[in-house]
Amino acid sequence: MTFFDSLILGFVEGITEFLPVSSTGHLILASNALGLPNSEFLKIFEIVIQTGAILAVIFIYWKELLQDRTYLIKLAVAFVPTGILGLLFHKIVKQYLFNPPVVCGALFLGGIVLLFLEKLTSRMKVREITYTNYFFLGVFQCLAFIPGVSRSAATILGARLLGATREEAVKFSFLLAIPTILSASGYSLLKVSYTLSSTEYIHLAVGLVSAFVFGFLSVKVFLKWLDHRTFIACGIYRILFALMYYLVFIRTA
Repeated sequence: MTFFDSLILGFVEGITEFLPVSSTGHLILASNALGLPNSEFLKIFEIVIQTGAILAVIFIYWKELLQDRTYLIKLAVAFVPTGILGLLFHKIVKQYLFNPPVVCGALFLGGIVLLFLEKLTSRMKVREITYTNYFFLGVFQCLAFIPGVSRSAATILGARLLGATREEAVKFSFLLAIPTILSASGYSLLKVSYTLSSTEYIHLAVGLVSAFVFGFLSVKVFLKWLDHRTFIACGIYRILFALMYYLVFIRTA
């Protein structure tokens, strides 16, 4: 891995983490396109830079989290199914689903579903979200165990189907990323036995800072973008990007 690779992967993580396009899927595809071997360090690197994007969300919303403690309860309720199912299926998912063909398929099909549900939810009535709803929202998030589905897409569309406004759904998706990714990252790091070199520490720092900066910008731009637009562009992007990547990097391999 070069420093350019570190910067690019941090950029990809930061830009895609909070959009309904799957940051994990994009990291897998980006690493493959850059020709990076699936090494232990790459696994650690991808885990660490995710925390950079999450720190950006904490930086943006920390005052609201401290002022509205009910949000912490809602996040805890929504995290329960993710935490339980994540522990049960983490190893299987990593072993069999973390590969470019699966990601492309999930991006493509997810794009079609995103377009359909965007039209459907735009006509639904807004309802108050109960704690039971928040639990089922966590169940929706579990769909993102499949790389390419997108945690953001699953939680945003899940919240919309349960009656949340677009703004509420997006904000809760951002905040639910905090316990979800921090716990998943911590668990994954505990399972890794690898000694980093001094150069690798620098790579991690570059990727972490890059993910933080671009994650911060991504959240800010995404929120302004939603004031006037829907998720249709994201659905179209997923479909076109999956087709392009498959034709360029998978079919010709």
